[in-house]
Amino acid sequence: MQPPANGSGLAEAFERVVHALPHEPAFRAIEIVTTGIRPGRTTALTVLVDREGGVDLTTCERIASRINVALDAFPDEYTLEVSSAGLDRPLVKAADYDRFSGRRVKIVTDLAIGNAKTHRGILAGLRGTNVILRTGADGATELPIPLATIKSANVEYDIRADLQRAKHAKATPLTTSDEIAEHGQRRRNRR
Repeated sequence: MQPPANGSGLAEAFERVVHALPHEPAFRAIEIVTTGIRPGRTTALTVLVDREGGVDLTTCERIASRINVALDAFPDEYTLEVSSAGLDRPLVKAADYDRFSGRRVKIVTDLAIGNAKTHRGILAGLRGTNVILRTGADGATELPIPLATIKSANVEYDIRADLQRAKHAKATPLTTSDEIAEHGQRRRNRR
């Protein structure tokens, strides 16, 4: 039986294969963050993926290859883009707000909350149906933002914080003979 040529069969097959990926042994560590389907003369299919430690180009290529194999039976023209969620990862599920607690985020709301629609601060997790954002210079002020009002939210990568962490880690003196030996071994392995 030939699949329909109107694109709806392609879209359904795309969603089915993408959401089945994390259940396949080769892609078990992968999280599907978002998918997109933009119909037109050529249907544009997009997949945003993530995993602990980040996603590299090879992983994106393997995922794209797996999706293309599943969609080969369809005569529809399409483009497929598989990309990493990146450093400014979007927060799309309620669980994301707990998972990225303690990270700097930007949240845009549909309605003004505290006279603003754009909010930046440190994510303090989810409390009931509200996302809690710590704001202010010291992060002591809690701003509850109802989940239903969130238009978009993403982690904000802070290069200064990363550089400070790296500087602190480098400046921390080695104290035990095991730490000193391990550090020496790492240095030899880098050469």
